[in-house]
Amino acid sequence: MTRYKAVLAADMDFTLLLPGEDVPAENTAAVKRLQENGIAFTIATGRSSFLVGKFAERLGIDIPIITGNGGALFDPFARKDIMSMDFTDQKARGLLRLMIENEVNATLYSVTGIYFTRCSKRKFFCEDYNKDVEPAKKAPLFDLDDNCWKRDDLPPFNKFLLIDPPENVSAKICSDPDLTVISSGPSLHDIMTAGVSKGKALLDLADYLEIPRSMTFAIGDSDNDISMIADAGYGIAMGNACEGAKKAAAYITAAVSEMGFAKAVDEFIIPTVSSLT
Repeated sequence: MTRYKAVLAADMDFTLLLPGEDVPAENTAAVKRLQENGIAFTIATGRSSFLVGKFAERLGIDIPIITGNGGALFDPFARKDIMSMDFTDQKARGLLRLMIENEVNATLYSVTGIYFTRCSKRKFFCEDYNKDVEPAKKAPLFDLDDNCWKRDDLPPFNKFLLIDPPENVSAKICSDPDLTVISSGPSLHDIMTAGVSKGKALLDLADYLEIPRSMTFAIGDSDNDISMIADAGYGIAMGNACEGAKKAAAYITAAVSEMGFAKAVDEFIIPTVSSLT
């Protein structure tokens, strides 16, 4: 299915780039060197599928992207998910009601767009993304009213993003065996259905591309990257990574401010693949 002999999945914020900034030229060039050496490259992000397209174009990504912390595999060319691990309808409605009744700052990801509860403070981030994107490729954004959890036409969701939820809400979701709850940054709580992770999605992607799981690489910095660093054939932690990511890694590179991504590509990934093939 693919001309590639290995695949690398990279986290975005604090790994490939700094939040709110473009991918540095050094890292863009490193992606090109990967592809020239027969190594597929993709992004593995907590972001919605609708907030990665322009990065895929700029980086020349030609395979599916891991989005929603593993909740979806997104085809950036067709602009649609080829896999989405959605909550059951009952679970989605229950979570949405919990968010609304407790006035939680919540943003919801779906194959149909990005949805915001009345208390959501995340819409600005999505609107900023849309500013320099052509109309046909803008992220679809929708506001939810306080009775939306009762709607007959409620769309499917694969991730809830909560910011600073109250303790009672945090305790409830963290104790729910049907959910995966992970931190993707300071005060950010990502909620997916049980079993979802970047690590599982990376292995599913390798199978989809018919690349041996032993030839998978992953690089990241945060708690939500630990699963793919641990599950990949070769896991890499940034110099600025959390301790959990560093402990799971086979190689630790420089910090994001020191072009740690490009350093890992040139000093670890390409040499490793070359020695194995």
